[in-house]
Amino acid sequence: MSLKAKLEAVIYAAEEPVTLAQFAMLFSHEAFAWKAEREARNLELALTVDSPAASAISDAASEVVPEPAEAVAETQPEAESTAPDAEKASEAAADAELEARRLARARERETREILRGVLDELIAEYADDSRGIEIREIAGGYRMATKPEMHDAVRAFVKSQKPPMKLSLPALETLAVIAYKQPVTAPEVGEIRGVDSAGVLGSLISRKLIATAGRKQVVGRPMLYKTTKEFLLRFGLKDLNELPSMEEFEKMAALELNETSLDEDSGDTPEPVEQSGELFLAEQAPGAAIQEELQTEEPQASAAASNQVVPEISTPTAESSQEAAEAHAIVERQQEIEVEP
Repeated sequence: MSLKAKLEAVIYAAEEPVTLAQFAMLFSHEAFAWKAEREARNLELALTVDSPAASAISDAASEVVPEPAEAVAETQPEAESTAPDAEKASEAAADAELEARRLARARERETREILRGVLDELIAEYADDSRGIEIREIAGGYRMATKPEMHDAVRAFVKSQKPPMKLSLPALETLAVIAYKQPVTAPEVGEIRGVDSAGVLGSLISRKLIATAGRKQVVGRPMLYKTTKEFLLRFGLKDLNELPSMEEFEKMAALELNETSLDEDSGDTPEPVEQSGELFLAEQAPGAAIQEELQTEEPQASAAASNQVVPEISTPTAESSQEAAEAHAIVERQQEIEVEP
């Protein structure tokens, strides 16, 4: 199995991002074997392409004659006849230990460089359009993740599953304040949010999204809080430098406002409807309808008043006055008769 396949299997099986140090501890010998094989392949390819260069290299190799052992022995300085003392022995042991450590660090550094090159090739292979998964560098290590282009498909699948536990709005606000202002104290978080955040801090600590970062050297020595590696894992960030800046937030907000304004401007307006008859009366304002009713009642009232019968006041004529005088005379005669004895 090739080194690239081993790295791919480890990244896939790991629950957390795998660092270069872990890879170097696991695949140190494989890394140098892969490097030697790659160099041999490149040399063979170069020799097959350029035959004159290959002949020159072979001629130079044949001209090199190893020196006899006697000549080598003559060039070496004569060893001291006297044995070194204890101090020189301890210094030599210390130098040898330091040299061993230096060689070990150099070997580890070279191993990491080899593995980084293999991982870069693996990342380039996964970047092909035919794959839905990519290898990303997250939180100081390497991890497999779905490509952003597959967001719709993955989101549809996630929605079909049981919904995960979500953070409340106060928890998100508190986490954002800590992410941008860390290390920060609880009173400072409460001052920014305008409310007490003690309960929310406990919830975030229980979910391992934040952790304590010592105490602030002020009066009372309040506790400081910072984000954790779990925060980077949950939000898919390489480090805190990948957090969006305030300018980016302002640009996103401006884009959303422009989109909403464009949607309002391009909205369909209803076509005007011809208003007539009862529809027109129904759509009028109540005050206008009442006023119109009063205006319609006034002509009806005037018409009714014109149709009423007004009694005629007749003036007394000569005939009626004569009849009245005769009736009065008859009444007077009857009274005179009743009075006589």
